[in-house]
Amino acid sequence: MDKFDALILNMLQQNARTTAEAMSHHVGLSPDACRKRMARLRSSGIIKAEIAVLDPASVGRGLILIVEVTLQNERKADLDRFKAAMLAAPEVMQCYYVTGNADFILILSAHDMADFEAFTRRHFFAEDNVLRFRTSAVMDRVKTGLAVPVVTD
Repeated sequence: MDKFDALILNMLQQNARTTAEAMSHHVGLSPDACRKRMARLRSSGIIKAEIAVLDPASVGRGLILIVEVTLQNERKADLDRFKAAMLAAPEVMQCYYVTGNADFILILSAHDMADFEAFTRRHFFAEDNVLRFRTSAVMDRVKTGLAVPVVTD
């Protein structure tokens, strides 16, 4: 990866719909060279996905919650079952298997607290291996995103 790739990646993280023509002016390469580099970054797996970022409130999911989940057992089968359930749950926006006081950190969206309660009944109370969970409701989304700063030496 060189400085041109880093510039391209940083631009695409801000707007994945940036055209090669617009990018070429910022990066200092021809549009064709930018297109080739973007194709290589995609095929190599450095670019994992190009997504639309929605405003949760605009689609009726304005309640954002951060949930710490502690499992009773961390056997491979138990971990895999919980991970699969979180992958399949559309409410879960992000799920991290972590070290520290909890086993998982979830970022999820809900319509309201009743919707979140239904989620907890399905995924936490109905799952014998969930020892406890602790929830924080987001009051203000100060900064959200998935951008990773890309720099080269």
